[in-house]
Amino acid sequence: KNQLQLGSWEPDRCCQRGTLLALLGLVTTAMWAGLLTLLLLWREDTPSPLRPPSLSQVSKDLERHKGEQVAQESQDSELSRNLNGLREDLSDLQSQGGSQVGLLTTAPFQPLPTPGLNERRAALHALDRLQEEVAKLWIELRVSNGTTCNTCPDDWVHFQKKCYYFGEGPKRWIQARFACSKLHGRLVSIHSQEEQDFLTRHANKKGSWIGLRDLNIEGEFVWMDQNPLDYSNWQPGEPNNGGQGEDCVMMRASGHWNDAFCGSYLDGWVSTSAPLGLEDPTSRTPAHEPEG
Repeated sequence: KNQLQLGSWEPDRCCQRGTLLALLGLVTTAMWAGLLTLLLLWREDTPSPLRPPSLSQVSKDLERHKGEQVAQESQDSELSRNLNGLREDLSDLQSQGGSQVGLLTTAPFQPLPTPGLNERRAALHALDRLQEEVAKLWIELRVSNGTTCNTCPDDWVHFQKKCYYFGEGPKRWIQARFACSKLHGRLVSIHSQEEQDFLTRHANKKGSWIGLRDLNIEGEFVWMDQNPLDYSNWQPGEPNNGGQGEDCVMMRASGHWNDAFCGSYLDGWVSTSAPLGLEDPTSRTPAHEPEG
């Protein structure tokens, strides 16, 4: 009986053990399958740094690098052209500077050529002369019509439709010029022998300043009224530009002219102006006139 009971129990126990093993195998298989699935999903979502780039990506990178290289070469070429242009400009400036230095070295006392300035100065002088002639014609017209009298202010002397003032007192040339300006006149400009004879009779016997000077260009004398030097009465041997540089002209007692140092003091100076009631053709000092 005991044997029968033992024999009937053993098959049941083996059956249970087989069922447990089967369940354990299924669970294990499911777990491994889940782990493999998770691993595959993680590898697909996460890029691997060790994964080699694709052929299309390599081609794109090469094209980009080629484009950058071409742009850099173009920029280098442009910079090179600009540098060459700057070098040419510098060379031209150095050449021009050298020529100017050479000109100053070989001719230190000659004015630099300035055609534009010279042309402008000549035009201004021509305009001044034209205005002088118009003013003189206007005076003659009014006098001939009897609309005004040829009268001069007190202490002025009338001669040939102009008034003359013979100032006295020690003055330099520039001081005499300003004194004439305050009297609404200017230092006298002499254009005829008749005018010279008149001045010689009335001027200071110790010498007087007149409106002639060569302050701008040595040897090129200019009247205060901007008219050309159409008459002269130089002392023999003058002008000689002696001493400290004689750029202003004085009239001696004899009436002869002498170039003198502008800073010297003379006892006399002669101004000229138009008669009262007439527009003065000599009272305006041009804006470009140097101040002595």
